[in-house]
Amino acid sequence: MIRNFKAIILLLFAGLSFGSCSLIGDESSIVGVKDHLLTINDRPFFIKGVCYHPVEKGQTIRNFGQIEKDLKLIKAAGVNTLRVYEPIASREILDEIYDAGLRVIISFGFNQGGVYDLQSETYLDYIETFKSHPAILLWELGNEYNYHPEWFGGSVDYWYTVLNESAAAIKQIDTKHPVATAHGEVPSEDLIQRLDQIDLWGLNVYRWDQPGTALEEFSKVSSKPVYFSELGADSYMTIENEGYALGYNETAQADATQTILDQVLTPNTTATGAIVFSFTDGWWKAGSPGTQDVGGWTPGSSGVPYDATANEEYWGIVTLDREQKEAYEVVKKAFKSFR
Repeated sequence: MIRNFKAIILLLFAGLSFGSCSLIGDESSIVGVKDHLLTINDRPFFIKGVCYHPVEKGQTIRNFGQIEKDLKLIKAAGVNTLRVYEPIASREILDEIYDAGLRVIISFGFNQGGVYDLQSETYLDYIETFKSHPAILLWELGNEYNYHPEWFGGSVDYWYTVLNESAAAIKQIDTKHPVATAHGEVPSEDLIQRLDQIDLWGLNVYRWDQPGTALEEFSKVSSKPVYFSELGADSYMTIENEGYALGYNETAQADATQTILDQVLTPNTTATGAIVFSFTDGWWKAGSPGTQDVGGWTPGSSGVPYDATANEEYWGIVTLDREQKEAYEVVKKAFKSFR
């Protein structure tokens, strides 16, 4: 039985193209890695992504109440992949993502209260349930946990053991999707060799507006595929700097985003994807969730352009009212003109 007749008809007429949102395939598609590339049915696929964790004003929990509006804006920006920070357990939401012509990177945390997390091993239940869903691009384990040894008794060594064992366990039940991890900055060669079950590496990189240097460093220690699991800038300046005024500043964010993407989206890029952080602002991250507050804390935030401060509630390329910031147009132009 054909579950998505409209999508299949569109693919028959449009064909599959390198890096295109139409490169979704059907329910039998196989995502893999080849050389330094991510592939779908053996064809190269470049991730043009955005981090997606919608939380409404006054709330602290993810809510998909505006998913239809969001997907239209996301697709219009040339995005082909969403990255989420916790599994989407609704088949209906995954269907909507797929029907919009998008893929999704599903991330699993170590401890999420026993709900699809690595500690309880319930993440395997999720994979068993959803591994055949056509929206799934890959599985991603952890989000820059190397910055948080305090979560593991003062050393991340235990995390690395769990990470590799969990990746191996996934491969026992799913052979059609690769396994990644989102690492803070560039991992060492020794760590990459130790984590031999990781198929491709995501890098959360905030090096002012020069992420390209991370690619150069990674290429010296590994030939595995690498993508930027997070990059970008916020729209609030805590100081006046480099010609940008103090306060809410969309232009500073847009300019930084432009320079960042110019560094990555080059004809000879060694990256297999770039994921912009983030789609919406996040009012829940600092102060009251009912107001947009200055502040928040992120490890390594001294690399955030152009004030060396991560104002966590101002990272969206759209506001919580879904008004497009200047950075939205930058992302749209960059993604739509790349390959």
